[in-house]
Amino acid sequence: MENKAVSLEAISKETVDLENIPLEEVFENLKCTREGLSNDEAQKRLEVFGHNKLEEKKENKILKFLGFMWNPLSWVMEAAALMAISLAHGGGKSVDYHDFVGIVLLLIINSTISFIEENNAGNAAAALMARLAPKAKSALTGESLPVTKNAGDGVYSGSTCKQGEIEAVVIATGVHTFFGKAAHLVENTTHVGHFQKVLTAIGNFCICSIAIGMVIEIIVIFAAQGRGYREGIDNLLVLLIGGIPIAMPTVLSVTMAIGSHRLSQQILNLAWNRSDIEKRVHTIIDKFAERGLRSLGVARQEVPAGTKDSPGGPWEFVGLLPLFDPPRHDSAETINRALDLGVSVKMITGDQLAIAKETGRRLGMGTNMYPSSSLLGEHKEAGEVLPVDELIENADGFAGVFPEHKYEIVKRLQARKHIVGMTGDGVNDAPALKIADIGIAVADSTDAARGASDIVLTEPGLSVIISAVLTSRAIFQRMKNYTIYAVSITIRIVLGFMLLTACWRFNFPPFMVLIIAILNDGTIMTISKDRVKPSPVPDSWKLSEIFATGIVLGGYLAIMTVIFFLLTYETNFFAKHFGVKNLRKSHYDLSIKEVSKVLNGELASAVYLQVSTISQALIFVTRSRGWSYRERPGLLLVAAFIIAQLVATLLSATVTWDVAGIRKIGWRWTGVIWLYNVVTYMLLDPIKFAVRYALSGEAWSLTSMTTKKDFGREAREAAWAAEQRTLHGLKSAESKLNSDKHTFRDISIMAEEAKRRAEIARLRELHTLKGRVESFAKLRGQELNKIKICSGVTAGVRLMLH
Repeated sequence: MENKAVSLEAISKETVDLENIPLEEVFENLKCTREGLSNDEAQKRLEVFGHNKLEEKKENKILKFLGFMWNPLSWVMEAAALMAISLAHGGGKSVDYHDFVGIVLLLIINSTISFIEENNAGNAAAALMARLAPKAKSALTGESLPVTKNAGDGVYSGSTCKQGEIEAVVIATGVHTFFGKAAHLVENTTHVGHFQKVLTAIGNFCICSIAIGMVIEIIVIFAAQGRGYREGIDNLLVLLIGGIPIAMPTVLSVTMAIGSHRLSQQILNLAWNRSDIEKRVHTIIDKFAERGLRSLGVARQEVPAGTKDSPGGPWEFVGLLPLFDPPRHDSAETINRALDLGVSVKMITGDQLAIAKETGRRLGMGTNMYPSSSLLGEHKEAGEVLPVDELIENADGFAGVFPEHKYEIVKRLQARKHIVGMTGDGVNDAPALKIADIGIAVADSTDAARGASDIVLTEPGLSVIISAVLTSRAIFQRMKNYTIYAVSITIRIVLGFMLLTACWRFNFPPFMVLIIAILNDGTIMTISKDRVKPSPVPDSWKLSEIFATGIVLGGYLAIMTVIFFLLTYETNFFAKHFGVKNLRKSHYDLSIKEVSKVLNGELASAVYLQVSTISQALIFVTRSRGWSYRERPGLLLVAAFIIAQLVATLLSATVTWDVAGIRKIGWRWTGVIWLYNVVTYMLLDPIKFAVRYALSGEAWSLTSMTTKKDFGREAREAAWAAEQRTLHGLKSAESKLNSDKHTFRDISIMAEEAKRRAEIARLRELHTLKGRVESFAKLRGQELNKIKICSGVTAGVRLMLH
């Protein structure tokens, strides 16, 4: 080939549509001929376009580990560590090494656990690069039939030639191909998940609470009380260490780390038809497709010699054999159960529109489906005026889609505040699996699909997804329980110790707050194995409920700690009624430094035990919807609580530790503190119920006040169903079902009516005499066994049904 100058900047920037222009213009634009390129010319083009591969980004494990120490919650703890090592000295005291070491160890432990969990994620981009070996066109479009290619037609990267030979001119390589664009979409999908946004909001709330408490303490300690520098720093460290939920990312990561499985699926390979009668054959194929049938072309050839190696005569097209590729036996039931759980199901397929509609009809998921061109606003029906976003939201599915379409559908649904799950098995699904909130790969899926997914199924059939939904709702419940607990602890630490410092100039040792944090975090880790009951309807992060409940519960615990300190330090209440050592300040000469130190150590030990036990016991309240003593927790959580509080009780009763600033108070005092906390605990459940009722104002929030099984369940499900615009023909979300005109009985009746209509719709899809008769009976509220035999025809129907 003649060596010509290469000027391909426009080609490299994809400003020329090489796919849809005549073949001769392709050669002209690419400055090449049918004979190919010389070695020198090929080398020049490699320098311009690069090699036909995807770049693989290597991840530094050390930087990834350090990244877990680089977030707002960790910054607060790191600031506390710096304060302990650099600022907490003076006043005759040495540098606070023990607090510094304890804080750093706590950070390292939490980061290590998070790193181990996160390191199990797959690398979808690397898997896609490995898949640049030839595969069928279905790798891009899904379950597609082989297609005939003529001169001038485009052939996608990743395709194989099933029959015949082909010569082609390459118009794109690497990331510029359809295959490469799929990898690029996966690799560059770095959206912030809904869970991460919630985690950030809760973390910011805790940080703001601590900041407000610290500002108040600084003003009170230094401006109003005129106390020493070291005392002020120690009190600020108490708020920083005790208030920040440093274990929150770790606890939630461990909670979400559940097993994933793979699902197997059988795919039918179909043959192609002869092109000499293409128009007629395609008409028949379309008719079959409208009934959900695929077509197998049948041809015959006469071989006069009678041997397989002998040349035969021309192939004669005989006809088409319709093939029914039925959904799995459990698919319809799985979709029905998903709808019952409030999960909307959409079909996104590379198959023909007619086949997609018929499949959707058979599965009972609707036939409101559109071709992929509708996503671009093309080929709209006469009466179709919906915007693309609303079209996607209301559609039951889309057919003939490519990777970009699937990616765009998921992205637009997320933009409309939906939590989106996506199932798939091929490279074509990888971008959408990656951006989806929950990506689910099935068995025999490509490495790219598995790497881009969050869950890999192993059991046959999609019914395992229902189990995954219920499991995920149980996981969500555990995480929600913990977040309420974390907010409550932040408020109780900040408010409680701020009041003790402001009102009594009490200095609680920062090291003991660190001990509380370590023991509490160790116990709370076990919440990932806690026993919970999943919600029957979709739940969500109601931040107003989390913050309100946390503030009220945390404020109550802080007040109870202040009351305990008041009774201990200002009165002889406990000494008079329980015969314990009197810690009332009037009994001591606090002008003597050693006496003041001993009294402060004993008070610190008592306050430590009171705060530690009731703080950990709070998790049993936040984890339960009703009375905490009626909802049995997991054995691991109970065991961890008992062990942690035995350690706390032993420390208070028997240990004098000058470094930690505590002195032993004996077993009698620890018994009194436990009794005080039991009384405190008894009011936590009623306070929780009061907050929930104040926020919702609905009777079903008072489930704790009745022993009736599933009390208010129908009302809850119907109230949620009223907000779904496409659920069995109920009112739209704009209609306020829960108004004064509707009682819970009315709502329950409407829910039952919706279920009845859904059952009738499913029966109609049977296309059998039995289904039609059952539907007829259901519509009239009659039972089949009560229908009288009125004629021979009816008798015949009865025999068929039984």
